[in-house]
Amino acid sequence: KQLLLSAPIKGLTVIGFDPAYRTGCKIAVIDETGKLLETTTIYPTEPQNDVEGAKKALIKLIDKYNVNMFAIGNGTASRESEEIVSQIIEGTNVEYIIVNEAGASVYSASELADEEFPDFSEGERSAVSIARRLQHPLAELVKIDPKSIGVGQYQHDMNQKQLSESLDGVVEKVVNEVGVDLNTASYSLLNHVSGIGKATARNIIDFRDENGSFTNRKDLLKVKKLGKETFEQCAGFVKIDNPDYPLDNTTIHPESYKPTLKLLDK
Repeated sequence: KQLLLSAPIKGLTVIGFDPAYRTGCKIAVIDETGKLLETTTIYPTEPQNDVEGAKKALIKLIDKYNVNMFAIGNGTASRESEEIVSQIIEGTNVEYIIVNEAGASVYSASELADEEFPDFSEGERSAVSIARRLQHPLAELVKIDPKSIGVGQYQHDMNQKQLSESLDGVVEKVVNEVGVDLNTASYSLLNHVSGIGKATARNIIDFRDENGSFTNRKDLLKVKKLGKETFEQCAGFVKIDNPDYPLDNTTIHPESYKPTLKLLDK
């Protein structure tokens, strides 16, 4: 729960750095919305030790995309990578942070990653996942089976069905506690909102693609197969940034709008 509730760092262009030795460190640049801009591979670690080439490549990316932050995975070769990055950014406004990369390789080999990045390697996908975990940890971590994000070494001794149910319950509780932005939420996030299943999550995204941004919660009723009952269940957990109606950007349920307005009048 604490991992899922990690605070997001918004409005930054980030370089995701997936460290490695023999196969090289995978680099992914993502903008403030999480969109992938460019990927590359550098070889500053054993056995190639091309530190100068790696530094040049990273400096070029920092200048090209006006990068604000490095997100370095905490796996193999993390310490060596941290050393190189700290040397590059010395005296600049660029910062770095070490990110827990548990489950990044599971995501990179998943069907969801295939859909999102069909033309990229698993290493490049991992670098994107590491960068996005800094920007919006919850949105990125819900894409991964919770058993793969550092639950502990004794999880295999437990009843697997009960473990899955318990973990899924925590994910659902956190997603609904935080709420999701209807116009930016991914399929994975929407899928965990109370009342919204896999099919409805897809329909919401299709509606958004066809009609543009939602401007009020009632637009949800126009989504295919999303009826009044589903609306009643999910409406309090979805928010809209800059909506037609200010209460649509709160956790207040539409059923409570009238008493809310009476209270404001008082």
